Amino acid sequence: MPYFFDTYALVEIANGNEKYKKFESESITVSILNIGEFYLVNLREFNKEHALNLINRFKFQLLEITKDVMIDAMDFKNKYNKREYSWADCIGYVLSKKHNLKFLTGDEQFKNMENVEFVK
Repeated sequence: MPYFFDTYALVEIANGNEKYKKFESESITVSILNIGEFYLVNLREFNKEHALNLINRFKFQLLEITKDVMIDAMDFKNKYNKREYSWADCIGYVLSKKHNLKFLTGDEQFKNMENVEFVK
């Protein structure tokens, strides 16, 4: 089954985490929000040049965030309001289900959730 890569997964791949090596040959499907988060993480940790190099290194397949996806994602966020899901995570999770993709993450908030490939 193909994957939706959340920002956690992108960071782990960029950092060379051995547990994510097997996913490097997969098509990197994300939303534009994940690209923004990934850029910001690397901008803060390194610098603009490094962050841009990483963004340009990957060939992203972008999924559209529609009004219905946004509504479903916010319903999901509201349902699990005790968990600290980011908007991007909620949208990514909904997109993954809508497009029959496994949600690839190491974010503890998603551990043992349906449709999640949890790699830590």
